[in-house]
Amino acid sequence: MTATTPGPASGPIVLGVDPEPGPMATAWAADEAERRRLPLRLVHAVPSVAREFRPSDEGSYHKALRARADEALDRAAAEARARHPGLAVTTVVEEDVPAPALCRESARASLVVLGTRRLSRVAEVLSLASVTVPVSAQARCPVVVVLGPEHSTQEPPVVVAGVDGSPASMTALRFALDLAARRGAALRAVRVRPRAAFDRTDPFTAEGELRRALIATTEEPHALHPEVDLTHEVVHGHPVEELARVSEHALAVVVGRRGDGGFTGMRMGSVPHGLLRRARCPVVTVPGPPEDGR
Repeated sequence: MTATTPGPASGPIVLGVDPEPGPMATAWAADEAERRRLPLRLVHAVPSVAREFRPSDEGSYHKALRARADEALDRAAAEARARHPGLAVTTVVEEDVPAPALCRESARASLVVLGTRRLSRVAEVLSLASVTVPVSAQARCPVVVVLGPEHSTQEPPVVVAGVDGSPASMTALRFALDLAARRGAALRAVRVRPRAAFDRTDPFTAEGELRRALIATTEEPHALHPEVDLTHEVVHGHPVEELARVSEHALAVVVGRRGDGGFTGMRMGSVPHGLLRRARCPVVTVPGPPEDGR
């Protein structure tokens, strides 16, 4: 199959492993690696800068961090192998702050998968423990943040894609179609029309135009996965709130990312950034094509 997203098609699934790895993220990454027939690479980063804060016992402190890393990796690897006994699993400890280490890994990965500690807004930007925002903003491949379980109570299950016609959202749409096809799921392509206080456009006319544009936008990508049941929906409101709402019972919500993330990762866009706080299912952030946002 031809790759439809940035990142090598045959690269591993990379899981960022916390000292206390969440079972949902480990299970998601292992399942996806098995589904794609790719190896699973478990990565834990030990910040070397931490030694600067313990000058009197830097050797023992760093050794303790490495021991904790090995324990976390062994536990995650055991969970993944128990779930899929034939899965190729490797572990690695990176000497770096977590976010930069995982961004480097993304250059060779098909996907990066993360759990979340749901840090505060300030901690997301300033803490060395912050991973989900900077990695989602800067990674070279799609990033999956497992905020909650996949919801598969609907039949067929549903993947939600936010589509606004931009190059970034088109890349996300292609990824979402592929994700749905691999799971035998349907896809809901959603266009959100923000409510404007002084918008005097007839709402029925505007909705009809947006729906026709949405259908036209999805026609060519859908031809690559005609087996996927695709529906189109135009909703009114705040993009983050509406996408979080419509994806409440979804396997995942997929959105595109503009820009390269800058230093802090805050240039990823308000919608993916907001979904990382509001969604209750896995959130997939897909980097747009190189010319988008550069």
